[in-house]
Amino acid sequence: MKQGIHPDSYRLVVFKDMSNEYMFIGRSTTPTKDSIIWEDGTEYPLVKLEISHTSHPFFTGKMQLVDTAGRIDKFKTRYAKFDKNK
Repeated sequence: MKQGIHPDSYRLVVFKDMSNEYMFIGRSTTPTKDSIIWEDGTEYPLVKLEISHTSHPFFTGKMQLVDTAGRIDKFKTRYAKFDKNK
């Protein structure tokens, strides 16, 4: 492995899957403004995820559609004028 290309500032952070509230601890260098008190009483930085292994269809075996703020409807109305079937 090449020397000097990886950051030295790895720290423990809590990753939280926002679709099902699942949380786990890992090491990361990602910047974050939020923090959370973990089960052991220690405060860790919090990284919010939209999807993790507990909510991804590949790992769960079932399709789960999460429509955040009507993104699908916004897309359909925006591009309805280009529909060739009308």
